[in-house]
Amino acid sequence: MFFIIGISQKQKKIEFNQMSVCPCCGHYGRVEIMMMYSYLMFFFIPVFKWHRRYYAVMQCCGSSVEIDYEMGRAIESGSEIELDLDALMVQCHHKTIKRCSNCGFSTEEDFEYCPKCGTQL
Repeated sequence: MFFIIGISQKQKKIEFNQMSVCPCCGHYGRVEIMMMYSYLMFFFIPVFKWHRRYYAVMQCCGSSVEIDYEMGRAIESGSEIELDLDALMVQCHHKTIKRCSNCGFSTEEDFEYCPKCGTQL
């Protein structure tokens, strides 16, 4: 007789609908909540989950940040929560990204005019 037991990690997308302007790239995009966890499987059936972590991921540029466990559990249970992305993604604010209002070109350089269409930034 033999047993098939294993430990693995998995990522699960949680149903969450919030549209926001990304503090990292300046584009308008959707926020997704991802849950990562470790689990024990017995004969390829997940038996026990632990070490759950929740992340807010921007779909426009892929930037992500870990959110509080209690907030993640509330979102997972279906509570209506509005995330403050400016407060969560503070590490993105060290870059100043200018975005042209005419053509949408984004740049980190200190230009006064858009290098693509010539409109003042």
